[in-house]
Amino acid sequence: MVEPVKFETKNEAAKYVALYIANSINLFQPTEKKPYVLGLPTGSSPEPVYAELINLYKKRLVSFKNVVTFNMDEYCEIEPTNDQSYDYFMHKNFFDHVDLQPQNINILNSLAEDYEKECADYEAKINRYGKFNLFMGGLGPNGHIAFNESGSPRDSKTRIVNLDESTIIANSRFFGNDTSKVPNKALSVGISTIIDNSNELLFLVFGETKREILHKTLTSEICSGIPSTYLREHKNCIVVFDSEAAGN
Repeated sequence: MVEPVKFETKNEAAKYVALYIANSINLFQPTEKKPYVLGLPTGSSPEPVYAELINLYKKRLVSFKNVVTFNMDEYCEIEPTNDQSYDYFMHKNFFDHVDLQPQNINILNSLAEDYEKECADYEAKINRYGKFNLFMGGLGPNGHIAFNESGSPRDSKTRIVNLDESTIIANSRFFGNDTSKVPNKALSVGISTIIDNSNELLFLVFGETKREILHKTLTSEICSGIPSTYLREHKNCIVVFDSEAAGN
């Protein structure tokens, strides 16, 4: 079941989402032995959410000291210090500004010698924590969630994936609009990892370019061709979007 929540602007939506996450953490009252487990995305959609979470932390309205994070994906063969790596993005936009403990931050290793082992170990570590308290994500233009591209099986777990041309084109804006500079492979949690291992899902859909995929996500037949439609199988999923994505 998906609960659509519309806001006039992206910034209004981001404030709602950040406060929602902060309240969820505070209500859970995490401790070192009972941490709050949070799934996180990268990209333009979550940037204002991270900015708002930092503001809430600075106002002492939330602490991330006993929060464990797992990022949903990372490019292959890119240095973590590269300004286009998701490791770099997370530290720049969130991790370095709050009290998250370094040992509680989990990001797939883009330079792992054995990608299959890296993915298996990542999935196993997620399972050791039980379930995500909340998994925040975004939608790709073709409906991918994390890097689960069109055609990804419903039961998929963390693995190496080949990126669709549409994804490479969409992400080329971060690489000087040069598609040749965009990695064509990535490591990604699976659809099952997200949907079956999360107590709650919260997905962000902002901007006119996401209008069509938002509509398809909410109304199209649930199928692997549009992976985001699988969100409707989750018992507790909120999709937050702005008026541009809604088309009105």
